[in-house]
Amino acid sequence: MLKATLRSFLAHKGRLLLSALAVILSVAFVAGSLIFSDTVARTFDRLFASTSADVTVEPKEDLDEAVPSGQTPTIPARLAGRVAKVDGVAKARLDAAVENITVVDSKNDPVGPTTGAPTIATNWQVTDRSPVELTSGHAPRGRDQALLDKDTADKKDVKIGDTLTVLAAPGSFKVRVVGIVTFTTTNPGAALVFLDTPTAQRELLGSRAKATGISVEAASGVSDTELKRRIAAELGSGYDLKTADEQAESAASDLGGFLDVIKYVMLGFAGIAVLVGVFLIVNTFSMLIAQRTRELGLLRALGADRRQVRRSVLTEAVLLGVVGSTVGLAAGIGLAAGLIELMGVFGMNLKSTEMVIGWATPVASYVVGVGVTFVAAYLPARRAAQVSPMAALADAEIAGTGRPLRIRATVGLVVGAAGAAALVGCATSEDTSTSASLLGLGIVLTLIATVIAGPLLVRPVIRVLGGAFPAVFGSVGRMSQRNALRNPRRTGATAAALMVGLALVSGMSVASASMTKSFDEQIDKTLGADFVVQNSNFMPFAREITEKVRDTDGAGLVVRQRFAPVKVSMPDGKSVETTAAGYDPRLDDVARVTYVTGDTKRALSPGNIAMQRDFARDHKVRTGSKLPVEFPGGRKTVLTVGALTDQPGAEGFGVEGGLFLGLATVEEFVPGGQDSALYVNAAPGTSDDTLRDRLEKTLDPYPQVQVRDQADYKELIREQIAVMLYLVYALLGLAIIIAVLGVVNTLALSVVERTREIGLLRAIGLARRQLRRMIRLESVVIAVFGALLGLVLGLVWGVAAQQVLALQGMTAFAIPWTTVIAVLVGSVLVGLAAALLPALRASRMNVLAAIAHE
Repeated sequence: MLKATLRSFLAHKGRLLLSALAVILSVAFVAGSLIFSDTVARTFDRLFASTSADVTVEPKEDLDEAVPSGQTPTIPARLAGRVAKVDGVAKARLDAAVENITVVDSKNDPVGPTTGAPTIATNWQVTDRSPVELTSGHAPRGRDQALLDKDTADKKDVKIGDTLTVLAAPGSFKVRVVGIVTFTTTNPGAALVFLDTPTAQRELLGSRAKATGISVEAASGVSDTELKRRIAAELGSGYDLKTADEQAESAASDLGGFLDVIKYVMLGFAGIAVLVGVFLIVNTFSMLIAQRTRELGLLRALGADRRQVRRSVLTEAVLLGVVGSTVGLAAGIGLAAGLIELMGVFGMNLKSTEMVIGWATPVASYVVGVGVTFVAAYLPARRAAQVSPMAALADAEIAGTGRPLRIRATVGLVVGAAGAAALVGCATSEDTSTSASLLGLGIVLTLIATVIAGPLLVRPVIRVLGGAFPAVFGSVGRMSQRNALRNPRRTGATAAALMVGLALVSGMSVASASMTKSFDEQIDKTLGADFVVQNSNFMPFAREITEKVRDTDGAGLVVRQRFAPVKVSMPDGKSVETTAAGYDPRLDDVARVTYVTGDTKRALSPGNIAMQRDFARDHKVRTGSKLPVEFPGGRKTVLTVGALTDQPGAEGFGVEGGLFLGLATVEEFVPGGQDSALYVNAAPGTSDDTLRDRLEKTLDPYPQVQVRDQADYKELIREQIAVMLYLVYALLGLAIIIAVLGVVNTLALSVVERTREIGLLRAIGLARRQLRRMIRLESVVIAVFGALLGLVLGLVWGVAAQQVLALQGMTAFAIPWTTVIAVLVGSVLVGLAAALLPALRASRMNVLAAIAHE
């Protein structure tokens, strides 16, 4: 049996190749994601371990900033003297480093990464643990001198002697590049600007009395843990102290979020490849077993029992999985190398020679590859074991109709009913988390139900889809329709591979179109300002920008927006950490706020706060409630609820609960914050176009800041939603590639299966062109069938997803008909493309040899 199994596997290796490609793709994404994330993690672990001070003293982090406030947490610089006197301290150095800056050259072009990595300005100190070394020029001396890292200097063509402008929170200042530093470790992708310590404190923090931290070196024989304990005893509990290991662990944890995004995206691709590949493998083995009915019957007649036949088929599947996993693992290594090179384009200089391949990578690769093929081949193997020895004497094929389809109908109906109930529950639930959970459950169950019941839909749907074929294409059209109807299970499995990707993209398209329409309506309803001045990446900006905008000729009212992290103690006993927005008094002139109780005057009065109605109801808050509120730095107060709003969604102003208050209150408890946006109205007698031109001219020295009107805002939202859709479209592309392989494989095996039939058709006069058309029409109708299933399923998902969005205030519903039509047209093209090779092969068959084929 083993010899027969190996010979069978080698005899059908060409037919199994396309199935192996699905395994290779899924394993490649799994292996590539693991190798890449392990390599990045190991590289940065070494970086953090080699550059962290023995002990660091930093401001205590009380609250997380979900939305940046622009405030730089600091500690008194005088603490360095106290720390230096602690027993066991060898050296204590002040740190003055900030990330909320922009650096521009003499042409006002940004100097720094544009891919999301920060531009960091910090004080220059020479230590054994510095990640950079001075390779040309000299150290900065005085307020107008700076160093720049070599990677940034090379990319932006900055040389020693060039003048740069640093836009920091206290204001902008010019520096002359007097030296270039080179990374001695991995360049994390950031741009680094170094100033001398007094200049960094004064220009970046606003005062020489401030610092962002203290780096401490331990004396010989003193452990980091012991030194941390001694410093804590000296300073008390008002500061955040970390040893080198803790600092490295914290930095690695922050990096973990970035790595998780990449890992989960790639595992998403792997999941799609696995899911679609299962259909392909099931179909391939089902057809191969159907074609080998006489062969399997002969094995049974010669004495092989059912267990041996089943084991033989599963052994072939395992061999396919091993081969696919091995090639996929090699492809994953190549994919990881490509990602490492891609990171270099974005400024993160990793080395392919330091690639990490842990033991978990090959284990996961073979578990996925072999596991998928084994599971996918199990049902076909069971059917193979049921072949009777008498099948060797007949021209038989394992049937795809009858009782198994009735079982499918029952199971599909039960699972589908459960999925529909979950989606109905999602639509009727008033709790966001519950609704989202039911949506996920409903999607999974309805997908499974559609896959199970798909063959039952083949005959009624394809009779309609191919109904015009006989009239348009004559007998060729009739035969293509009947070929698609011949084996409903096979047609359903082939179409299911395409259905998965199209259901995903259509569902996400409905959700994104609904989000876009909702945001458009929300902007129309709430934004009343002529223009909004805002940082391109929504980060806060320097106060001098606010003053420049106010001084612009033709600028009338300017209302500032500033964010502050808060911790609010609610009447229901819960403490909610969120972000509150602060506004100037004349908010009504630039925004349209719908109030349930109170008004803007009461909301922004000193000592008051406003929030969204549903959020208030959930936490038993009423107008007039007194709420203890904690701001960063441990500053506490009690604020009175002055108004409740009915803004669209709890995130009416971009923060949970829609909390907002007067800017004077924010400035009192969060001093040193920066504005996040300016709402600007034109002065009487100044047109919008004129004001826009003047504002853009004013802000020309500040390239990070943009001037937007309502139309610009809508376009910005569309672009952000499009980023999410690009990922979905990429997943769709992968699914379509594998689905096309599935259609090609099905048609190719079908041609082999019908070799004799094709020979007879050719013998009675069917032309080669007609034969190719017949196979193309069969492919198209299968592809359109899968597309229709996917579209209907995706539209149902999209409607349910919109109900979840409605709980967040995004109540508009939209169907992207352009996408729907494009998917249908694309499915026809997919069918035509998939049929090219099988149709060509069928048309080139020798007629006599085909008729004599067994």
